[in-house]
Amino acid sequence: MKDYVIRATAGEGQVRAFVATTTNLVEKAREVHGTTKVATAALGRTLTATSIMGLMMKNKGDKVTVIIKGGGPIGTILTTSDSTGMVKGYVQNPQVEVPDYENGKLNVAAAVGTDGVVKVIKDLGLREPYNGAYPLVSGEIAEDFTHYFALSEQTPSVVSLGVLTTEYEVEHAGGFVVQLMPDATEETISQLEQNISKLDSITNMMLEGKTPEDILSIVLEGLNPRILDKIEVGFECECSKEKVGEALVSIGKRQLQEIIEEDKKAEIGCQFCNSKYNFNEEELIELLNSLEN
Repeated sequence: MKDYVIRATAGEGQVRAFVATTTNLVEKAREVHGTTKVATAALGRTLTATSIMGLMMKNKGDKVTVIIKGGGPIGTILTTSDSTGMVKGYVQNPQVEVPDYENGKLNVAAAVGTDGVVKVIKDLGLREPYNGAYPLVSGEIAEDFTHYFALSEQTPSVVSLGVLTTEYEVEHAGGFVVQLMPDATEETISQLEQNISKLDSITNMMLEGKTPEDILSIVLEGLNPRILDKIEVGFECECSKEKVGEALVSIGKRQLQEIIEEDKKAEIGCQFCNSKYNFNEEELIELLNSLEN
């Protein structure tokens, strides 16, 4: 089954919602980076939220980047999405191991840390990207995004993110973001709070075979939800030898000259997808010549 996000509205436009199934894209990230279970969960939750945030953007070329630095052993988590919800990302230490919670659940907060920030960079095609940093509240990711939406966009939101994984494969991954619009009535707020209070975890609902459509109707029960569209999403990196060549050129003439003289070749890896690009001496001289011209 393909990964997708449904975008919906409810309560006659007083509520907007995004519900995602992202099992395949999180599995691809796990394969690419060889992440441990806890690193898969942390990266997977962040990728799911970032994909949804990408779909919240209005224009075709818009991009959103999320950087989470909590001071924990996982190091930095970095994810980025375009406005179609296609996402990529990595964690600094994919081999992180921490003890689970006593109930056997993965202790994502111990890996991520709780002393740090969620940084969101929105490139909206303007001269300067929008840039905001907000304190982490739990390191469990979903609560941190809830806090981010409340502070940065003054939008009361409910965020739920989950990844169920073994050492060898991601079994279920998904999440939802439900947001109250400024004109939401007390009645709508109360109904939503009631629904949320009796909600099972996202992974438990997915384990029971529930689709994003089923989850939407549970979360927005009594609020007459209406699906606006269904968008296919995935883990995708648009790196290429040409783009990596441009990055090599950007290091400047002197450094490029040094690489040619000392190494006569270069291997550049992409952090997002682990692809490796090799440049021989001839290709490096060509890049140097393009600089001189």
